[in-house]
Amino acid sequence: MAVGGVVFLLGTLAVTVAALWAFMVLPRSLPSVTALETLQPLLGSKVYDDNDELFTEFHVERRIFIPLAQIPKPLRDAILAVEDARFYSHWGVDPMGIARAIYQNFRRGRIVEGGSTITQQLAKVLFLTPDKSLDRKLKEAFLALELERRYSKDRILEMYLNQIYFGAGAFGVEAAARTYFGKSVSELGLPEAALLAALPRAPSTYSPFEHPEQARRRRAHVLNRMVEVGAITKGRATGANAASLALVPPERRRTTGPYYAEYIRQLLEEKYGADIVYKGGFSIYSTISPTMQLQAEQALREGLKTLEGRTQTVAKGRPAKTLSERPEGAVLTIDPQTGYIKAMVGGYDFFRSEFNRAVQARRQPGSAFKPFVYLAALESGLTPATTIEDAPVTYPFGQNGKPWKPDNYDRKFRGVTTLQQAVEESINVVTVKLQEQIGIRRTVEVARRLGVQSPLNDDLTIALGSSDLTLLELTSAYGTLANQGVWVAPTAIRYVTDAEGKLLEENIPQGREAISPEIAYVMTHMLRGVVERGTGVGAKTLGRPLAAKTGTTNDYSNAWFIGFTPKVVTGVWVGYDRPRSLGRDETGSRVAVPIWVDYMSRVLAGTPSEEFPVPERVVLVPMDMDPAGTCVKPVVMAFVRGTEPLATCGPPKN
Repeated sequence: MAVGGVVFLLGTLAVTVAALWAFMVLPRSLPSVTALETLQPLLGSKVYDDNDELFTEFHVERRIFIPLAQIPKPLRDAILAVEDARFYSHWGVDPMGIARAIYQNFRRGRIVEGGSTITQQLAKVLFLTPDKSLDRKLKEAFLALELERRYSKDRILEMYLNQIYFGAGAFGVEAAARTYFGKSVSELGLPEAALLAALPRAPSTYSPFEHPEQARRRRAHVLNRMVEVGAITKGRATGANAASLALVPPERRRTTGPYYAEYIRQLLEEKYGADIVYKGGFSIYSTISPTMQLQAEQALREGLKTLEGRTQTVAKGRPAKTLSERPEGAVLTIDPQTGYIKAMVGGYDFFRSEFNRAVQARRQPGSAFKPFVYLAALESGLTPATTIEDAPVTYPFGQNGKPWKPDNYDRKFRGVTTLQQAVEESINVVTVKLQEQIGIRRTVEVARRLGVQSPLNDDLTIALGSSDLTLLELTSAYGTLANQGVWVAPTAIRYVTDAEGKLLEENIPQGREAISPEIAYVMTHMLRGVVERGTGVGAKTLGRPLAAKTGTTNDYSNAWFIGFTPKVVTGVWVGYDRPRSLGRDETGSRVAVPIWVDYMSRVLAGTPSEEFPVPERVVLVPMDMDPAGTCVKPVVMAFVRGTEPLATCGPPKN
């Protein structure tokens, strides 16, 4: 037999074996397309706000099913024109489309067009892996033929439009329309429809958020294809091509409360596991107030912009700050009576940095820690009228074995000073001497009772806030004062149910008395003086009873302000992620107070002014802030009844 004959027989045999494999063996390894009829979307978990309105979702894929009849014709036409113009003519596999793709790719010298039909793409998305092998392509073709045999063209197109990925986490046309344009797919016009149709081929490459010019060019290609297949006129294409992308503006793309949502997600994953959180269909009822959350985000962002504007004015010859050196901040609001976290902002922009500075960052609170010292002093029998001399002092046991000489911020010494004045003006030397007098153990015990869990320094520097704490710890502790001495553990979750509505967990507020109501009120009254006359006077503009404390650390590396009313407590922190100076005189008063005031003015707008309730065993007495005792500077001080001094500046006010 001639060599040619042998080659022919071998070729025929190979084709026969391949055909037998393709028609008899391959189908047995394929999934049944009937599984499509029982496909259930992954449920994900829904998070609700404090009014039980949907706040956010945790899901593997963001997908919202919508019937084909509700998908506008321009979008259907655009998808068909660019993905599969002969969709209603072929039977699942399009030989003409494959031939055209081969020709175009050969002519261009690269892959510019695919030969897969919409049915093949659906088969791949639903049943196969994305690998580019001959085996996968054959399986894809067989599955496409089976889909066409079982389902109508409209049903296949409907499934495709609800399954395909459009980028930015959006699966299906409805989720894509909401993601890119902020409205339902049924409201889209031709320019928007053409832009969506441009995305499935390469969602990242043509992302209008990231690559608007490439998205425009791809949209123009879609419109040209629609003209070529007769779906629209050239005039309509020209008009649509001239239209802007009309995307959701950047400020609306930044979802409200990403730090809050991520905090909740981490809590749930730690308890239930990621798989259940993303696929279990949980309903999570949170404590967040969307209004307060948005207001907190806006106030922090504006405050940091203002600070950055000041710090960017650098001395001549010094390098300007890089983007990675921008100041950061955090805001946290708690309902002191329930412990419910109403707002949590962990930084300027979650998409710039996911690090949550409200709960993860431990920083020195500086003078914001001083209330723990004064609470311990009050519990030991001292009063706001107790005096300590504000004068230089040196301790032999400082850092690195060197003597430590605490100093005041203004480098001044006032002589004999009341504890009330020391709190209001944040006098360091008096606070350190007070700490020495009452003992460190008392202060640590008070801090622990008020929910502080971080390690605390066992030396006198603790009085000036040398121990690293979180904003959550500090804000929650101040909430104890607002709640008349009762500490309630902070929580972001009210309760959780599973997909069947079964209650999985419930966080019922449970308070415990950390300090007596009388001591809590006396400390609160001392902190009211901070706003009335002291370092927090910037908050006085709100024109209502407030108690607060500023905090600034060495070299101005941390700026704090924690303040409260009887119903709400808010903490603000500002600093750099890698600790360094915010700039000379960038104190808590200058940096954190304006952010707090901007935010709280919005929160409290329209609400009645409310006084802090005075316990029965507390008496309010006019006292002289001046040690001369001549009542030149009389102020009202609070005392537990029976501890008030004999020498006063007038009768009690209550």
